[in-house]
Amino acid sequence: MQPRHVINASVSPKGSLETLSQREVQQLSEAGSGSIYALFRQCALAILNTGAHVDNAKTILDAYKDFEVRIHQQDRGVRLELLNAPADAFVDGEMIASTREMLFSALRDIVYTESELASQRIDLESSQGITDYVFHLLRNARTLRPGVEPKMVVCWGGHSISTEEYQYTKKVGHELGLRKLDVCTGCGPGVMKGPMKGATIAHAKQRMSGSRYLGLTEPGIIAAEAPNPIVNELVILPDIEKRLEAFVRVGHGIIIFPGGAGTAEEFLYLLGILMHPDNRDLPFPVILTGPKSAAPYLEQLHAFVGATLGDAAHSLYQIIIDDPAEVARQMTEGLKEVKQFRRERNDAFHFNWLLKIDEGFQRPFDPTHANMAGLQLDRALPSHELAANLRRAFSGIVAGNVKDKGIRLIEKHGPYEIHGDTAIMQPLDHLLKSFVQQHRMKLPGGAAYVPCYRVVS
Repeated sequence: MQPRHVINASVSPKGSLETLSQREVQQLSEAGSGSIYALFRQCALAILNTGAHVDNAKTILDAYKDFEVRIHQQDRGVRLELLNAPADAFVDGEMIASTREMLFSALRDIVYTESELASQRIDLESSQGITDYVFHLLRNARTLRPGVEPKMVVCWGGHSISTEEYQYTKKVGHELGLRKLDVCTGCGPGVMKGPMKGATIAHAKQRMSGSRYLGLTEPGIIAAEAPNPIVNELVILPDIEKRLEAFVRVGHGIIIFPGGAGTAEEFLYLLGILMHPDNRDLPFPVILTGPKSAAPYLEQLHAFVGATLGDAAHSLYQIIIDDPAEVARQMTEGLKEVKQFRRERNDAFHFNWLLKIDEGFQRPFDPTHANMAGLQLDRALPSHELAANLRRAFSGIVAGNVKDKGIRLIEKHGPYEIHGDTAIMQPLDHLLKSFVQQHRMKLPGGAAYVPCYRVVS
């Protein structure tokens, strides 16, 4: 990635952030806390690079080594001074409104996360405590809207997809929008943008105001996948596990489009949760879909689930190929069941409290070489536990592909090794090879993909 034109600028929020205390400003300054400043700088740089076709955090950070962001406290609030910032984030010297909105959302979430972790209220040693923490982060971001009936549809899928697949996601988003449903994604390009883009047109046709395009991300992902400008609510969770929990707590149904390792990680996380005995009767519509050209991908993912998790996992979702209107109709019907179920049990519409999530799905996984090699991938495990470990394996592959820390670990120590039963390793190896053959590991047009992993049976 060649350095682009840069600009120096000063920018203040417009009603998107309360005044910061002097201590919070110091937390974010280089002198106050190097790690917190570095985190905000990385997120800010990613947001300012919105629209860049780069999926490598290290590449972006290296291209703008001289970028600085300085936080100034003033009587009427906070002001950011940006030095050597990407010029594409500005028009005639003024920052684009969506970019400024997301920039201060990042500042809000990072400050709040740090202050919450430092408080005595947070109990990250228990499953309920972790869920409460996710709730507090979402509430502070004003994402939770009490009383609004279930209509938030989460869309998962790859950032590296074909033009045909991207156009299909827009068509599905359009059908969702015509039915006045809101869209939540991981906020980046590809599948994270297409459904939102389709929904905006449909919402305009329906003369809707206050439409929601919710983007949930975390620092390691946002650095590699800059937010798309349609997102009008951005929330940065502290790690991938809390981001995934946020998706299933605020979403009322999930549509999964073609993708790669990251999509497989999300899908396995979801299946592992829904396979837990306590969630057996809880309605949660899940649809896998894509154009006709994506049928082999959907069939391979379906076969992998059957080979590793069994027929019980197959019953938790449906596959609809090349029919956007039917996807939206089935999702709408599924949301009616969700609404009825939550009313009967007095569960909130805005946060799925009844969903049981084991601690194994909540604890952050650090994809070191030792942790990846030590994953227990054994058919003797209960299915929901095996799903949790398979999810961790894909999380490590994502880290090795696009996250700064993971890329540097691979450069230093070579590829990860993934060990397990032959009955699991063979379908896993087959699935990963199909991802590579279909160019689902990196953005199209780049250099040939070099695997960051080795499957060992």
